[in-house]
Formats: sequence, structure tokens, C-alpha cells
Amino acid sequence: MPPDRVHARRRAIGDRMRAARLHANLTQEAVALRAGIRIATYSEIEQGHRAALIDTLIVIADAIGVALADLVRE
Repeated sequence: MPPDRVHARRRAIGDRMRAARLHANLTQEAVALRAGIRIATYSEIEQGHRAALIDTLIVIADAIGVALADLVRE
């Protein structure tokens, strides 16, 4: 289990992913399919339960149609 501060940042990224996805009127399934990742993987990342590689965050940002910086900003 990661330290609390790391887990909190993962959750913050997931919250921004969710907000961007909903703003784009996309489902988790649609984003996962566009990104070429499993739906379960996408869901776990969005919930902050899974660490994501930068490459995965890049394809997720592209699938949603936002800049990577929008997802990882502090």
C-alpha cells in the first residue's frame, strides 16, 4: 500500500479523470476502448486504486480529449 500522500494524489488524478470524462459525456467503457485498456483497469485508475504508468495516462488523456497536464496538475 502506498503512503497516504501518494494515495491522495492518485485519488485526485482519478477525480480529474472522472470530471473530464463526464464533461466529455463519455462512459468509462468508451474511454477504456478508445485508450486500448481494460475497463477494469480504467475504473481502478479513476478510483485511485491502481497506479498508472505515464504512458497509460497519456492514452487516457487523449481518449478523453484533454491535455495530460489537466489530469495531473496540482
